[in-house]
Amino acid sequence: MNIAALDLNLLLVLHTVLVERSAAAAARRLHVTPSAVSNSLAKLRAQLGDPLVVRSGRGLVPTPRALELAPHLRAAVRELERVVAGSERFDPATTTRSFALALSDAHQICDLPRVARAFAAAMPRAQLRIVSIDHFEAVGGLAGGEVDAAVAPATAPQAGQHAHHLYEEAGVLLVRQGHPAAGKPVTREVWASLRHVDIHLALGRGGIGHRAARAWLAGERLAFDVAVVAPSFLAAAVVAANSDYACGLPRRVAEALAPVLPLTPLALPGPPMAFSIDLVWHERTHLDAGARAFRELVIAALASPRPASKRGRRARA
Repeated sequence: MNIAALDLNLLLVLHTVLVERSAAAAARRLHVTPSAVSNSLAKLRAQLGDPLVVRSGRGLVPTPRALELAPHLRAAVRELERVVAGSERFDPATTTRSFALALSDAHQICDLPRVARAFAAAMPRAQLRIVSIDHFEAVGGLAGGEVDAAVAPATAPQAGQHAHHLYEEAGVLLVRQGHPAAGKPVTREVWASLRHVDIHLALGRGGIGHRAARAWLAGERLAFDVAVVAPSFLAAAVVAANSDYACGLPRRVAEALAPVLPLTPLALPGPPMAFSIDLVWHERTHLDAGARAFRELVIAALASPRPASKRGRRARA
C-alpha cells in the first residue's frame, strides 16, 4: 500500500493496543476515549485488510499479521521517542555532533585556542568547525541554519537572536618598529599625516566592527586616509609591519601578534575605541540542549566579568 495514504497515528494506536491487550487501557494511555481507539482500529483494519485483534473474553488477542507487525512497531515507537527526547538527553562526553562557530581571524588568533581546549575536554568525540566571517555571511548568518553561534562585536538586539556578553575590548593603532611616528604622542597633525590599512572582513565589505570604528572616528573628528584595504586583521598587521602604513587592531590581537611581528602601538590623540564582544545565536537553537551546552562551553572559556562602570548595559540571554 502507499504509506503516504496511511495515517501513521493509527499505527501508534495499534502498538498501544498490542501492548495493553485492551482497548480501554490503550485509550487511557493515549488520553482518548475507547470509541476513538475502536474507530482507529477499524480504519487500520480496512487499510491493511486484516482484523489485527479479536476479542477473547475481556481482552484482545492479536492476529498473526498483528504479531508480525508488533516488534517493528515497538522498535519504531522507541526510535521516535528517542529522537523526540534526544535533545534532553544530550551527553557532552559521548556526543559526535558537529558544532559550527563563526569567528573573525582576530578571534581565531586570540580566542580560538581557549575554546578548542575547553571543547576537547568537554566534548572529546564531537567536532568543532570554525567558520570564517566570509562564509558566515555567504550562508545567511545565524538564520541560515549552518552556524550554531558567532563571536562578534555587540550590537542592538536583533529579531530572532540572543546574545551573551563575553568581554570588553579596546582598539589599538599599530605601526612598524622604527616608524617616524613611533615613540611620541600622536597629535592630530601627526594623525592627519598617517595612511591606514582598512579591513573588510565580510564579503569584501566592512562588518559590525568596521561600522563601529568609523562611528568612533567620526565622533573623535579624525580623518581616515585609506592606503590599503585588507581582508583580515592578520593581513593588515603584516602590511603595517612591512610599510609606513598604520593599522588598527583589537588589543588582544595586537598582544597575540607582538612576539612575531615588529609592531609598536601609538598613543592616540583621544581615548581609545572601546567595544563589547558577545556570543550570538539564533532562536532556532536557543532551546536545543546540545547547542546550549556548546554555548555554555564557549562562554566559560571566554567570558570575563564586566567592569563595574559597564554593568548598566543591556543583558541578553
